Amino acid sequence: MFLQTLITGLSVGGVYALMALGYSLVFSVLNFSNFAHGAVIMLGAYMGLGLAMRLNLGLGLVVTFSAVGAGVIGILNEKLAYSAIRRKGSPSLYLMISAMGCAVLLENLVYATIGSRFYAFPEFFKRTSVHMLGASVNLMDLWAFGLSLLAIWGLNLFLTRSRTGMAIRAAVQDMTMCAVMGVHVDRLISVVFFLAGLFGGISGVFLGIKYLVYPTMGWVTNKAYIAAVIGGLGSLPGALVGGILLGLLETFVSAYVSSVMRDVFSFGLLVLLLLVRPNGLMGRRSAERI
Repeated sequence: MFLQTLITGLSVGGVYALMALGYSLVFSVLNFSNFAHGAVIMLGAYMGLGLAMRLNLGLGLVVTFSAVGAGVIGILNEKLAYSAIRRKGSPSLYLMISAMGCAVLLENLVYATIGSRFYAFPEFFKRTSVHMLGASVNLMDLWAFGLSLLAIWGLNLFLTRSRTGMAIRAAVQDMTMCAVMGVHVDRLISVVFFLAGLFGGISGVFLGIKYLVYPTMGWVTNKAYIAAVIGGLGSLPGALVGGILLGLLETFVSAYVSSVMRDVFSFGLLVLLLLVRPNGLMGRRSAERI
């Protein structure tokens, strides 16, 4: 039971980490919390569901196309809801209000077009579990954790090895100086929102597989926001650590204490950590976050 709980916790934590990365990326560059990120994750789950049910695509293709589609939605979200506000130099609070409006808008569009029904993904594998050290482990949990780590590793390579990635890291330090040095800031911000949506699409598919797909499933990302804050909002390594830690905490509390107490422990950890370490486990006081 311990091994099964551990693998499940790592799987849930990996998905939380992917969602938290989207929050941290946007916060690092624009210094506001993109509360429409949950709606993008929800749309990524619906795209994956349609691809799996209508076209009978395998898991790899479903995850790939859903991630790219959610990334495009992330760019459109920035262009329609944030770009004009950002260019006027308005306070970050206006961006957050616009983000909340976008989240409600997208959810209600899904209600109006698709409906409020709950949908389940089809089975992707004939075998649903594997035996490890005497325990029966869900195969999808292994896939979720493995692909989450692979995606995070890929993001780290992109940020440290590519010119665009280094420009993003420079923009975290000083957006104005980046513009002076010739960086196309609007294009850079589009890349950031594409990456946030990309990871949101991946996490949305696995979230829908593990649970169900429905219009308000994006509110589950409140947990991802907790993970981002625990790790240090704006810190990408912190998003990974916070997501894994929160996933393990919730899973072990559900297994050994009570599923009813899961959220009590999660939010209790958040409050306790903010009292002891307001910047999170890996947060920094300086502008350097990534």
